[in-house]
Amino acid sequence: MKEKIYVIDTNIILQNLQNLYRVSDNRSNTIVIPETVLIELEDKKKLTNEIGYHSREFARLLAKMKIKEVDHKEAFKVVKLYNDELTLHIISKDKYESQFEQVHISESNDKRIIEVAAVAQEYYKGAQTIFLSIDIYARTFAQFKGIKAETLHDDKSTVPKFLFLKNVLLDSSEFNALDGKEVKLVDEKYEYENFSYSFESSDGNSEYAIVVNERLQVLKEDDFKALHVKPVNLKQKLFMKAILSNAYELLVIDAKAGSGKTLLSTVSAMRLIDKGCYDKIVYVRNSIESLDQGAEVGFLSGNDEKFRIYNMALQDTLEFIAKKNLKKSENRENKESIESKISELTDRYCIETLWPGEARGRTLSSAIVIMDEWQNSSEKTTQLILSRLDETCMAIVIGSNRQIDNMYLNKYNNGLTSLLKQTNNKHPELNMFAIELEKAVRGKFAEFTERIFEKRK
Repeated sequence: MKEKIYVIDTNIILQNLQNLYRVSDNRSNTIVIPETVLIELEDKKKLTNEIGYHSREFARLLAKMKIKEVDHKEAFKVVKLYNDELTLHIISKDKYESQFEQVHISESNDKRIIEVAAVAQEYYKGAQTIFLSIDIYARTFAQFKGIKAETLHDDKSTVPKFLFLKNVLLDSSEFNALDGKEVKLVDEKYEYENFSYSFESSDGNSEYAIVVNERLQVLKEDDFKALHVKPVNLKQKLFMKAILSNAYELLVIDAKAGSGKTLLSTVSAMRLIDKGCYDKIVYVRNSIESLDQGAEVGFLSGNDEKFRIYNMALQDTLEFIAKKNLKKSENRENKESIESKISELTDRYCIETLWPGEARGRTLSSAIVIMDEWQNSSEKTTQLILSRLDETCMAIVIGSNRQIDNMYLNKYNNGLTSLLKQTNNKHPELNMFAIELEKAVRGKFAEFTERIFEKRK
């Protein structure tokens, strides 16, 4: 089998540094880093978001590697580095054919990276040279030059279909005995991913339940009696009951925009704190701008101002809850009354915000950690946050694979999907719950856009 030479695009490193180790295959393959990739990574090192983190991680990796040799050729140089797991070569051309244009910097960089891939193809004759990139445009440029181009294998994988809510036909005479019953006595084909059940009878009756430690907990009328904000549809009820049961350490929710995921999570978390189960709510949202990567967060001054735009979902949620808490006599539309109630809620429930860059070195205890918009977080960031939680915490991970704003991630490889995939298995460390909230409840505009703009299956 031919040795493989992988010429790596910047986005491969910025998605996840672990990609290098996967491609290396225990030094069976050589990894080539074009000089332009180093320049792009250096430019992103100071960013305070996940992209900056991966850039700094790569710099730390380079600093620890050993230099084997520097090979000076007529028109380029090759710096050869290695460690126990990687063989890494950095190639720099003396002169590039592609003119550098500031107004088309991304395209200019892509073309220079492809020039290095062409050099590598000639330099490593006898081996198979492959250009590896997430970007379809960069891969197309490579193919124009006669260079084999691939994306990550994760990008080609399929997301399994999850059966979070299972429908079962059952005689209504058995309904009264469902609560607390072992689920396998009702459904012999029970799987770990069947977190909730809808029981329908031939005479038109129905019951609904979640599964806790392989036993059924039936939805009851008074489950949400103490809440100021109540669920309005079946899946919202199952989701809130799962949180309020306090039987799961990790809940993963794939929910479309307007489905109430952040609101329901926060209201349920508040109820558990009222009951003395936890001390505080920690809201985490990764710092990826939602509008075409807009202004980079690293250029804003001060942490509060930097992350204010990313915590607006939490602010809107608290405002909604505040209005529900205010009595009519307290004037629910009065700005000062609302702000005072938000401040009261924030203090009462010890609500704090956290961005991934602040998590390193911290340990969170007795907290309900709401990880919002998690489709924009990598596996590495997911590990970073979850590893900060001790055994007294609950994590609620929410997001939507319909709205991925991180240009280095897709629906196959982000943190939300990675956790959803784990719901197929039972884990010895913790209990998981998952559900999909696919119905928008914001009102007529959400329903209109859902009907008009979403692809019909």
